[in-house]
Amino acid sequence: MRLAVLSDIHGNLEAYTAVLADVETAGADRIALLGDIVGYGPDPEACVELTRELGLASVVGNHELGLSKRGELAWFNPTARRSLEQSMDLLSPASLEWLAALPTFLVLDDCRLVHGAPPDSPRTYYFQLDRQEILRRMDLIDEPLCLVGHTHELALAHMPALGGLERLKLGEGARQLKAGDRYLVNVGAVGQPRDGDNRAKYVIVDQQAGTLEVRCVPYEVQTTVDKIRRLGLPEFNATRLL
Repeated sequence: MRLAVLSDIHGNLEAYTAVLADVETAGADRIALLGDIVGYGPDPEACVELTRELGLASVVGNHELGLSKRGELAWFNPTARRSLEQSMDLLSPASLEWLAALPTFLVLDDCRLVHGAPPDSPRTYYFQLDRQEILRRMDLIDEPLCLVGHTHELALAHMPALGGLERLKLGEGARQLKAGDRYLVNVGAVGQPRDGDNRAKYVIVDQQAGTLEVRCVPYEVQTTVDKIRRLGLPEFNATRLL
């Protein structure tokens, strides 16, 4: 089974559709989302509708929490809060209800999927976890592979079966996963990468082959930027994509 894992679409329909086309080309058997389908971008409703039409499994992100629990908005910085409030006005009641019902984590193909950090946090960032905290949190789950998003940057923590932990940079291409070892993987972002490369990022896990592949997909960035500006969303949301 080849599982494509996407995160942080953030209302960017151009990036989302480009990635879905690439998933088909790459031959993945299943697609799952790590949350933050909405926020920042101009097409939250279209992204939710597409996700629902395709029947894709998803977990809740911090932006979905901000929509469904008003008290959560205080957690966001002013620009993100304004973006989320504007996104709320662009979403249908049916989409808001669906987003509010998303689970905090899923287990698919022996992989744990969560937006922020294991075992089930939508808010904790990968970069907040030191070595001991990664080991502690991974000991709370049974799955050898945990995939997260939230930071919008690719990253990998490798825990060999014999003990220890190494934190590695994760770049485009495939890498072998060692049987018996454990991994915490940050899959990057589809809709708003923050790594200096504005291509949409996602990963494919192939359990049978024992591989993790990072795929980087170009898309029509300027189209999304123009939509953001026409809607009057924060200008930072546009310039960050460029």
